[in-house]
Amino acid sequence: MTGLKLLRRAVLPGIVALALITTARAQQSYPTPEDAASALAAAAKSGPRDVLKVLGRAGDDIVSSGDEVADADIRARFVSMYDAKHAIKAEGNKKATLVLGPDDFPFPIPLVNTKAGWEFDTDEGRIEVLRRRIGRNELDAIQTALAYVDAQNEYADKDRGEGAGIYAQRFLSTSGKKDGLFWRDDSDPSPLGPLVAEASAEGYKPGERLAPYHGYYFRILKGQGSDAPGGALNYVVKGKMIGGFGLIAWPAEYGNSAVMTFVVNHAGTVYEKDLGARTDFIAPRMTLFDPDQTWKKVDAAKP
Repeated sequence: MTGLKLLRRAVLPGIVALALITTARAQQSYPTPEDAASALAAAAKSGPRDVLKVLGRAGDDIVSSGDEVADADIRARFVSMYDAKHAIKAEGNKKATLVLGPDDFPFPIPLVNTKAGWEFDTDEGRIEVLRRRIGRNELDAIQTALAYVDAQNEYADKDRGEGAGIYAQRFLSTSGKKDGLFWRDDSDPSPLGPLVAEASAEGYKPGERLAPYHGYYFRILKGQGSDAPGGALNYVVKGKMIGGFGLIAWPAEYGNSAVMTFVVNHAGTVYEKDLGARTDFIAPRMTLFDPDQTWKKVDAAKP
C-alpha cells in the first residue's frame, strides 16, 4: 500500500503537468467568427503563449520566427490594424476571413466553422504567413546589406583615428572609440546610426550574444576567396582593413524567419543562395566573400 501511495505521488504531478501543457496548447473554439477575431486581438496584446491558445499547436512557427523582437513588432502591428478597423468577410456559414485596417488587409489565416465552433484554420494559413514573413525579412536583409556598403564607404571617407581609406572591422565601436560603424555622438553621427538606432528602439541590445535583426544574423567578412571577382584577397593589411570589405547575412531560423543567405562586398553586388537545412551550420563558418556559380546575383530593384 505504501508503495502504491509513493507511485501515485510520483506519477500524479507529471500527469497534472502534462494536462496543463496540453490544455495550454489546445486550440480554442468560439461561438462566432467575431469572437474568434476578438480573442486573437486580445491574445496578441497579451503575448505569444495566449496567441498559441487561439491558433493551436500548429501555430508554433507562426507565433515564433526565432526573432523575439520582430515577433513582438508583428503582434503590435496586428493590434494596431485591428484597433483601427476590422471586419469579418463571411463565405457562407462555413468559412470567413478577418480583414484588417483601412485598406481591408486580409488576415492570412482563415476562420472555419467546425463542430466545436469557429476556429482559425492554422494549418491552411501557416504557409501564407511564412511566405509573407520570409519575403519581408529577405527584402529587409538585402536593403541592410546595401546600407552596410554605404556605411563602410562613408566610414572610410574620413580619418577615424588611423587615417582615411580604412574600413571598419566591427559594427559597434568599442567604448570611447570610433572603430566601428556605429557610435553615440550627436556632434558626429555614425555611418550606421539610423540602422542601429532603429534596432535599439525596437528592443535589440548590443552585447556579446548574437541577436537577429529582422530574422537575420549579420557578420563582417574580412577577405574574399578565389571565386570572387578579382580572386583571393585578404582585405586586412597590417591590422587595417584597406583592401575592401564584405558581409554575410543568414536566416536566424531557416525556413521560418527566412530561406536565402546573402553576401555582398565593396563592389555593392548582393548574391544569394539557399544553403538548405544546414544553413545554421554552414553560414556561421563562412569567413570569406566567395560566391561561385551556385550563387545568384540579386537585382536590388526586383529581388
